[in-house]
Amino acid sequence: MENPNKHHPGLTHAWHATGIALQGLRAAFRHEEAFRQEVLIAAIAIPAALLLPASPIGKVLMISSILLVLIVELLNSALESAVDHTSLEQHPLAKRAKDIASAAVLLSIMNALAVWGLVLFWRG
Repeated sequence: MENPNKHHPGLTHAWHATGIALQGLRAAFRHEEAFRQEVLIAAIAIPAALLLPASPIGKVLMISSILLVLIVELLNSALESAVDHTSLEQHPLAKRAKDIASAAVLLSIMNALAVWGLVLFWRG
């Protein structure tokens, strides 16, 4: 039996998927303070990466590390919303899920700092 919620294949699917993704970006920007802060940092860091004296590979790594922070923050926000939808009552497993997702964000930020530091200051 075919899933009635599944989009049509081909360009129609790509069109619908893009619209849904843009809705997700708008929702994250509207409802998530951390995402707004990280978008502001990205708006400064990405042009800076293009202007700084780094190799093309270095620039790609710097920009990718910033985009990774945004991606992980989106996943963290999605998980938090799903957990909150399930129940707003305090539960150790809900706390663990949220804490682990937050740890992923922290690691992505640490990764970005390491990449930027190595690209800009490594003289090996």
